[in-house]
Amino acid sequence: MDHDSALLELDEAFVQDPYSVYAKLAEEGPAHRVRMPPGVPLIGGLPVWVITGYDAVRAAFADPRLSTDLNRIDGLFAQKEPDSGKRGGFSKVIASHMMHTDPPDHTRLRKLVSKAFTGRAVQALRPQIQQVTDELIEALDGRDEVDFLDAFAFPLPIRVICLLLGVPVEEQGNFKDWSSALVSGHSPEQATAAAGAVAEYLGDLVERKRTATTDDILTALVAAHDLDDRLTTTELISTAYLMFIAGFETTLNALGNGTLHLMSHRDQWEALHQDRTLLPGAVEEFLRLESPLKHATFRCATENLTVGDAEIPAGDFVLLAIASANRDPERFGDPHALDVRRPAAGHLAFGHGIHHCLGAPLARIEVQMAFDSLLDAFPAMTLAADPGDLRWRNSTIIRGLESLPVRLR
Repeated sequence: MDHDSALLELDEAFVQDPYSVYAKLAEEGPAHRVRMPPGVPLIGGLPVWVITGYDAVRAAFADPRLSTDLNRIDGLFAQKEPDSGKRGGFSKVIASHMMHTDPPDHTRLRKLVSKAFTGRAVQALRPQIQQVTDELIEALDGRDEVDFLDAFAFPLPIRVICLLLGVPVEEQGNFKDWSSALVSGHSPEQATAAAGAVAEYLGDLVERKRTATTDDILTALVAAHDLDDRLTTTELISTAYLMFIAGFETTLNALGNGTLHLMSHRDQWEALHQDRTLLPGAVEEFLRLESPLKHATFRCATENLTVGDAEIPAGDFVLLAIASANRDPERFGDPHALDVRRPAAGHLAFGHGIHHCLGAPLARIEVQMAFDSLLDAFPAMTLAADPGDLRWRNSTIIRGLESLPVRLR
């Protein structure tokens, strides 16, 4: 009998409620052999190790034996046509970014992009973020019931990241469909088509930046490539792709998930309405309680390693369960409760170590400013659906809702 045939499958029930599965796994230790569900694009049916618990996940983030190098995880994205230049339908052009590299390439790529996300650079964006926020709230004026995600949580971060990349406003319309297909699509074909469309669009945008330059990070990266050859064309397009996906998915889901929990705990909403100094800490609590990424991107063990009582062989694939770590009762008291006064610092929603999210300062500012404006504009906002009827997106990585109906008044 195939030993892997009896593995726990991370199926639809897991997608809708991962925490009960994590709690069961935690009784057995920090490392668990599981199977990805067959319907998940690219990695359906794949046996993987899932690392749970705060200490184990944090240590795994910093373990150099767990590689994110795309060239090491070829087996994960194996093709029937090995010379096609694609992995799992994802062209190398968009899959060669810093999240799929190890040092020294990772160090070089991160250094080039990091200047766009320094504290000073993010603070300089505040007027533009506030303008976008105000415009979105103004568009809601007079409306009663809306899907919060469609009407606010999606367009805010996508417009901000498009400002950073220098994407013309009139060309932003396809980004939602592309993102949905890439991170929570229902078939490999959808993901492949979206990946191809994104690669084609970003390749064209890069070419336009060479001649029609604007004051944005993508233009600066193009200049770094053209003048110093520090970025290959593939790396340039792939880095733009990473900023496109990572630049708004975290913020989108932090806004949606935070709103869901605040609407379900009115005392917490009212506390923020009365005392805005609680907002910075509340944002950390939203990120901890319902982490926008329930798992980090795939790792591959480069040598045999021991996690708890489990022996993970070299070559096996590993997922780090951020959502489990951030609700570990050994690290956070009453971990399943929302408490905007909780000192939630130290959560792993943005990762840890060399792959700690570069865009974390931007995401924090966007979410904080958004809730500050929402509390002013719609203090009586409530859910327009039973929380039990809401569905979570079918994604290995993302923890985000499919929709979030709210009444604004």
